[in-house]
Amino acid sequence: MALKEVSVPDTKIHKSPPPLIEISGTHREMGQQIGEARREQVRHSVENARKLIQQAYGTLELTWEGAQIQSRKYLPFAEERYPQYVEEWRGIAEGADVPFNEIVTLNVMEAVTVDALHLTRCTSLAVNEVRTADGHVLAAHNEDWVPEDEDDVYVVSAKPAKEPPFLAMTYGGLLPNVGFNAYGIAQLIDSVYPNDSRIGIPRLVVSRAVLAARRLSGAIGRTLVSHRAAGYNHLLVHESGELYSVEVSARRFEILHGTDGYLVHTNHYLSQTMKAIEQDPEELISSRVRYYRANRLLRQSSEHTIKTLQAIQKDHVNLPNSICNHNIEGIDPLDRESTICALVIDLTAREMHIAWGNPCQNAYHTYHLKE
Repeated sequence: MALKEVSVPDTKIHKSPPPLIEISGTHREMGQQIGEARREQVRHSVENARKLIQQAYGTLELTWEGAQIQSRKYLPFAEERYPQYVEEWRGIAEGADVPFNEIVTLNVMEAVTVDALHLTRCTSLAVNEVRTADGHVLAAHNEDWVPEDEDDVYVVSAKPAKEPPFLAMTYGGLLPNVGFNAYGIAQLIDSVYPNDSRIGIPRLVVSRAVLAARRLSGAIGRTLVSHRAAGYNHLLVHESGELYSVEVSARRFEILHGTDGYLVHTNHYLSQTMKAIEQDPEELISSRVRYYRANRLLRQSSEHTIKTLQAIQKDHVNLPNSICNHNIEGIDPLDRESTICALVIDLTAREMHIAWGNPCQNAYHTYHLKE
């Protein structure tokens, strides 16, 4: 029996592909190039963050000025361990003519809001060469975030002076982190919610560092850097077909291996070690539904292609909290989110296919890593 048709909310249609920004040089120079090329989008994302803080004052009891003060507490930890990525922040601020403090706050939003941003709907999955029709290694990710940031999505093709070239998706003034590098390492990230968060190295800085890894063990090690503020799930994929989910908090971690050629992660912890410190697990029911749905769909085939992964990304079971997540107007600002882009990475071919906005209604566009 066919599934009953569900009514999908109005969806924004993008008639053009996400903009591609080519950057190179020192970290400061690359940041400046991003800021100059996407000045309007960087400023827009800062303004969106400011408005979100204002709208959620009743819950957070935090002003934009207070958020900037809080975010500065994380800066010394980032500067000590990864000064090069703080330089990227400085460059973005200079290029976009935005105060540096506001760029820092934007990149530390999850921390300064104490994870009250209920962003619990990202979905990541991967298959290795044993589970694809052409022997390629594939990874896919739906990026679910506040709907207002959808217009700020773009693709970065980077050639750092002293680090591997990489191709990544980002938006506004955030450091790029979801993508892959010239050493055949891809990273997808999903927010998770431990109860041991602290002031330390911001999650986005940790994730940005992974794109500079030259070995898989190095990528895993970078997710576990000491003095980290909290953690994501880092779904790491290597061109050899090795698949890992590294579940991270401020003080703990667990490494999961895709031993049978499949790997899926959403926004709740899977390992018993990490479940023990999960904050408010009853709030993560939709994450569990998406996890089991994506896992089931992925395992229905052992001959996956880019198209079959894209079909999973368009799935609407449990709408609006589905894999393809749709914005619903009129709910708490902290709970509003939608799929602002969906991407499939072919690590073997060194290419990324991206749908800007909900993939159910928007076309995929292909980008190649220039090494």
